[in-house]
Amino acid sequence: MKEQILQLLRRVFGRGPGRGPNWGRGRASGFGLPFLGRYTAGLLMAVSFALALAGSFGAATLAVRGIEHVVARDAEAVLAEKGLAWAEVATDGLLLTLRGEAASEAARFRALSAVSTVVAAERVIDEIRVAASVEIAPPRFQMEILRNGLDISLIGLIPASLSTDAIVSRIEAIDPEISVVNMLEAADHPVPFGWEQAADFGLRALALIPSSKISVSADQVEVSGLAGSERQRDLWREQLMRERPRGLIASISISAPRPVISPFTLRFVMDEVGARFDACAADSTEARAAILRAGRAAGAQGAIECVIGLGSPSPRWQVAAAEAIGTLSALGEGSVTLADMDVSLIVPHGIAPEALDRAAAELEQRLPDVFSLQAVRLPPDGDDATRAGVGDDDIEFVASRGEDGVVLLRGHLIDERSREAVQALARAEFGMNAVRANLRIDPDLPEGWPVRALLAVDMLGQMDQGTVRMRRDRFDIRGVTGDAATPDRVSRLMTERLGSGAVFALDIRYDEQLDPVAMKPTPGRCEDWIAQVVAEQKITFDPGSATIARAAGRVMDRLAEILRDCGRLEMEVAGHTDSQGRLETNMRLSQQRAEAVIAGLLARGALVSDFVAKGYGPEFPVADNSTADGREANRRIEFRLIGASAAAAAAERGEAPQPDTAPAEARDETELEIEARAAESDTPRAPARPAR
Repeated sequence: MKEQILQLLRRVFGRGPGRGPNWGRGRASGFGLPFLGRYTAGLLMAVSFALALAGSFGAATLAVRGIEHVVARDAEAVLAEKGLAWAEVATDGLLLTLRGEAASEAARFRALSAVSTVVAAERVIDEIRVAASVEIAPPRFQMEILRNGLDISLIGLIPASLSTDAIVSRIEAIDPEISVVNMLEAADHPVPFGWEQAADFGLRALALIPSSKISVSADQVEVSGLAGSERQRDLWREQLMRERPRGLIASISISAPRPVISPFTLRFVMDEVGARFDACAADSTEARAAILRAGRAAGAQGAIECVIGLGSPSPRWQVAAAEAIGTLSALGEGSVTLADMDVSLIVPHGIAPEALDRAAAELEQRLPDVFSLQAVRLPPDGDDATRAGVGDDDIEFVASRGEDGVVLLRGHLIDERSREAVQALARAEFGMNAVRANLRIDPDLPEGWPVRALLAVDMLGQMDQGTVRMRRDRFDIRGVTGDAATPDRVSRLMTERLGSGAVFALDIRYDEQLDPVAMKPTPGRCEDWIAQVVAEQKITFDPGSATIARAAGRVMDRLAEILRDCGRLEMEVAGHTDSQGRLETNMRLSQQRAEAVIAGLLARGALVSDFVAKGYGPEFPVADNSTADGREANRRIEFRLIGASAAAAAAERGEAPQPDTAPAEARDETELEIEARAAESDTPRAPARPAR
């Protein structure tokens, strides 16, 4: 070994000049190493140790490199097998590092679990990034309200910033006996735009409809409800549509159950007025269509009301009705009444007895088995001539009501007790101070006369104004009503109280002006009502000023009353003058007068916050300014809907919405003209007469 080391040193240092073969063994000349011999043993040991250490380190390094390669290869294979190729593997000795971007925490966990099958989990270093998750969208806030009378349930999700207690308190304020089951939950997200006004509208609908389901979201409210009658349904629907906030989608579905009709009644009349239904009932849409076809074939015209209800005594009701109407049509005059299963055919005295007998026999054969027929030919005093009027000696009871609301009772009653009963019923129906009576006592009146007199007062109460004339053998009922269903209701009540063979004539006219539903204030109607009032009496001013004349106080009161009923409107109040005086003065005066009108209406409690005053001066005359009458007509105040109110009125009338037209633009031109005139020369002008 020693020789081998020496040979290695010789190769490293070489042989220099003068170096002999004994170099290194002792003292040498030149560049020899005299000290080498002394330390040869220690040096050889150090070099040997260093070489051994280097060899060991190299072998260990090669072993570690091999292990790292095997671990990385196996880990990548496992990840690829699991479909996790996005994960990057790095090894450092016995440690394994995972890098990359995982789509989710679940993907990251799967990658760690996969490599843990290759190396122990404690030797895995996790440097995986998880991709940022998509921002969670806010939940859809929605509130469902279910009401069944006094029982209310709240279900849904509302913003946490809103108080559920406030909602419950508002619901409980509807009725002290209301019971609320609150199942609302809250989420801490911003309140969506429109949510508060939608919730307010939904709660107002809840207070209105006792049986309802209301769904509230930020942009839409769905109202489903049950009304007691078709009239109530129409009232609720119209009220909700008027109260709906702008921009809110409202779905309103209110249904009315079919009414229970008892007795199930149909009455068809043919007289000098024409053919018509006084009452009509059907149990299905198909039955209604069959009855109306029969009526139109007999001469009935126009819109015909026929109530679809419950209570039909037979599935073949429409067959009996159509056959009875056809028989009356063949006779040419009279009336036919169906009350449940009783059919009454009543004809005037002018119809020949043979014709009636033949028609009745044929009708009885065609009627379904369950129906029975009664045919009556009126005596001569039931003829049209007698119906035209009665003499002073005829026994009758008459109840009438005029336009002023005063009720007059006159005629015969059987005793004092029946007179008191009739007067008490009339006062209860029409008011204590509205009844006037001129009644005579006659103990020889026909049996049942007091009951029939009470029925006459009751029938008068079904109309807004009219007359009910009761005689021995018939009733004549004439009047005006604001309810299109009144004739049907009166006919049904008469048949129910007097039987299907009762003889009565109805002439009840429907007047839309008396219908509270048809005449509910709308922008278009309000504009028409205001125009009508202003046309009847002008708003006048003191001469040359913007002070409303004392004589115009009455018209201002009437306008304020209309506007209080109409609610909020967008309206322009336009002031106009005649052409006398300076243009600048007239423009200023017309503006001040328009503003004075708005102030006067405000003082009377009208809602005028959306009113705009416009002064147009003499620019839009309606008459000739060269005459006194023309100038008087031109000095005026006009009211005109604008903005959303004008659009609503146009839709109501079926017209295309018109933009705000010439007056505003013309005023701009007039103002420019005034400015131009003011910039003219300072040439003195003739004094102008004051505007009026």
